[in-house]
Amino acid sequence: MAGHIGIVACSAEGAALCYRTICVEGAAVLGPHAHPEVSMHTLSMADHVACLDRGDWAGVGALMLASAHKLAAIGADFLICPDNTIHQALPHVLPHSPLPWLHIAQVVADEAAARGFRRVAITGTKWLVASEVYPEKLAARGLRHARPTDAEREECNRIIMDELVCSVFKPESVAYFQQVIAGLKDRGCDAVALACTEIPLIIHDGNSALPTLDSTRLLARAALKRAAQSETA
Repeated sequence: MAGHIGIVACSAEGAALCYRTICVEGAAVLGPHAHPEVSMHTLSMADHVACLDRGDWAGVGALMLASAHKLAAIGADFLICPDNTIHQALPHVLPHSPLPWLHIAQVVADEAAARGFRRVAITGTKWLVASEVYPEKLAARGLRHARPTDAEREECNRIIMDELVCSVFKPESVAYFQQVIAGLKDRGCDAVALACTEIPLIIHDGNSALPTLDSTRLLARAALKRAAQSETA
């Protein structure tokens, strides 16, 4: 039997895309209409945002642990979080977690290295872009990175928090992300990490100046692979 995936969710659109990817692509791995058992727990996003606004990463970690314990109690074998930003709280989570986690930035860094990229642009919320979540994982694979300017970070953050997480997708916001990515290409990047799980809803290889590293779907596929390995173990 395939492993039981536990999803610790924060924002709805990213979590939904991750869940949908696991279920739809599971058939290619496990057979027609098949996918691993999947459970998801979501506390109110407002609770997470309140912690983010005051820089309370221990508070974010406590929320993640609350979800982790509930998922462990119903039988999940391992955990994923389809939200890049709150991965900054993992140092508060891992020492107390009842289950192992897949790290979204590690999955993306592994894919970037496998595809031969050398310098990865990082796009996401202002909290994620300012953090070391991606730079640390990329550097461990020998990869360099670049970040948007401060003004670009603020506008990307506004689009994510006011529009994308609320299922609002505007052509002008797509154009803005395209502009940011084109600028990062001009600065020497050869790929872009879509390091907010909602960005893949508006940006993809077909409309991006750089090859995309879709953190949402890459995490879902890594979870699917791990769950499938449990079936053959």
